[in-house]
Amino acid sequence: MARMIDQIRASKLPSNMMQFAARGALQVPAAENIEILVHLAIHNKVFGGLAKMTLAGWDEKASLAAASDPQTPREVLDYFIAPDNLRPKLLPALLENPSVPESQLVKLATSAMRDTIDVILKSKRATSFASVIDTLKSNPYIRKEELAELHRRANGDGSVAAAGSATVVEENPPEAPDPSVATAAPNTAIAPQTAPPVTAEATSTEPASAEGDEAVSAYMTEHAADITAEGEKPFQAIGGIVESLGQDYFPVVDTAEIPSPNTPAETPAPAAAHAAPAATPAAKPAPAKPPDPKRVNTMQKINALDVKGRIQLALKGNKEERSILIRDGTKVVALAVLEAPKLSDGEVEKFASQKNVLEAVLRQIPLKRRFMKNYIVVRNLCANPRTPLDLGLGLMKNLLIADLKNISANKEVSETIRKLALKMYKQKIEDANKK
Repeated sequence: MARMIDQIRASKLPSNMMQFAARGALQVPAAENIEILVHLAIHNKVFGGLAKMTLAGWDEKASLAAASDPQTPREVLDYFIAPDNLRPKLLPALLENPSVPESQLVKLATSAMRDTIDVILKSKRATSFASVIDTLKSNPYIRKEELAELHRRANGDGSVAAAGSATVVEENPPEAPDPSVATAAPNTAIAPQTAPPVTAEATSTEPASAEGDEAVSAYMTEHAADITAEGEKPFQAIGGIVESLGQDYFPVVDTAEIPSPNTPAETPAPAAAHAAPAATPAAKPAPAKPPDPKRVNTMQKINALDVKGRIQLALKGNKEERSILIRDGTKVVALAVLEAPKLSDGEVEKFASQKNVLEAVLRQIPLKRRFMKNYIVVRNLCANPRTPLDLGLGLMKNLLIADLKNISANKEVSETIRKLALKMYKQKIEDANKK
C-alpha cells in the first residue's frame, strides 16, 4: 500500500483530506505526519501556511525524535534547521545530526541571533567545521570573548586554522569593488574581516538597547519563579491563532492542487543563464559571500521562541511584536509587554479595549499611574466587556457624561455596568442642571 505522503505528492487527495493533512490530523505515524507537513509547507501554496503553523506547535517529543534521527528525510531536516522555522529545543539535536549538511550549519550561523550562537558554540560537531567557525566570526552578535575563543581554537588546531584562513581569503574578493578594500594588501584585509565589523556593530546598537537590556534583567529577576513555573510553554494566542493572523491567512478552496516543484525553478533559470556570462568576469567570487538571511515572519519568529525569548522580545521588540505578545496565553509574557520601555500610550489604549487578552493584563493596566493619566485608557477599560466587573465599577466614576451615556447603551458590557453607568449619567446631568 502506498504511503500517504506519496499520494499527497501526486495530488491524489481531495481538498478536505488535504486540509486534514495540513492540520496534522491524518492517522499515520508521527514521522510520516511530519514529512507530510513539511512537504505541504514548502510546496503547497494553498495549505502551506496552515501546515507551517501546525509544525510550529507540533509535539516536541516527536519533533525531537525526527530532528535527531539520521534517517529523517533531508527535506525535513533542512526545514527544521532553516532560520525561519527553527525551534530552540530542536537545535542541539539538529547540530549533532550527521545528516544535516555543513552548508546548512553555515547558513544558520550567518543569521544566528544571540541564543542560537550560544547553542552552536556548545556543539562539538558544528564547531568542528572551519566554515562554521569562520562564519560565526563575522556574525554581528558574537561577543568579544567568544570571538577571541574562536581565534584561539583556530590557532590551536593547525587543520582548522589552515581551512579558516583559506575561507577568509576566499571571502575577500567580494569586497574588491569597495575602493577602501581594493587598495589594501591581502594580509591586511584578513584582519579587518573579523574583528572591526563586530566592534562597530556592537557600539552602534549597544546604547539603543541598553534600556531594554536593563528592563529584561529586572523583569527576569522579579518574575523568576513564574518563568520557571511556566517551563517551556509555547506561544498560544488568546482568541486563537486565526484571529491573531487575520481571517485571510487560512483560505477556503474547492480544490487542492500541488504545484510541481520544477515549475517555479524553470521560470527564472533562463534569466539566470543569460545573466551569468556577463556577471562572471566582474563578480566571479560572489557565491563565496554568505547569503543574506531571509526575512522572518513575525509569527514564525515568535513561535520559535521559548518563554524567556518571548519575554525579551516583549520588552525589546517593536510595536508589531508587542501587539501579538500582549495576547500570549502565558501570563508572564503578556504582562512583560506592559513593562516595555518603548511602549506608547496609543498601544495601551488599544490593549485596554481588546477582548482577546488575559484578564491579568486588564488588571495590570490600572496599576500603572502613567496609564491611568490617559483618559482614553480609562474609558476603553470601562467599555471593554472583558474587563473584570470590580475593576470596571471602580473606574466608572472617572468617566465624562457622554461616555457614561454610551456605556449605558452598550449591550456588550454586563447589565450591572450598564445600570451603574445610567445611574451615574442621570446623577451628573442633575448636578449640571443645578449649577
